[in-house]
Amino acid sequence: QLQASGGGSVQPGGSLRLSCAISGFTSGAHAIGWFRQAPGKEREGVSYISSSDGTTLYSNSVKGRFTISRDKAKNTVYLQMNSLRPEDTAVYYCAADPSIILSSIWAPRSYDHWGQGTLVTVSS
Repeated sequence: QLQASGGGSVQPGGSLRLSCAISGFTSGAHAIGWFRQAPGKEREGVSYISSSDGTTLYSNSVKGRFTISRDKAKNTVYLQMNSLRPEDTAVYYCAADPSIILSSIWAPRSYDHWGQGTLVTVSS
């Protein structure tokens, strides 16, 4: 199971840290992706961390502002979001998969396990 939390309302330029608590399997054995879905839009991948060597990747829309990290002791993956913009407003989901190829990391269908989502609202 994946449990996403940490969402909330913040002003533009603010920061939030999302958490994805994992139970039932070891986070280090799974690639983890963070996705978001704004109203009326498709779900899009924003960040990824590999299971093997901890490689991290970001979509162009969040690169330089978001940071993904993994705490193996807590079996939790985090998404630190800085310099938030109104266009970052969305429901954020974490997803996991034990075997995923690099070319598929931004495709939601590539992930077997999903959390319930946490809402992030960026507004003045």
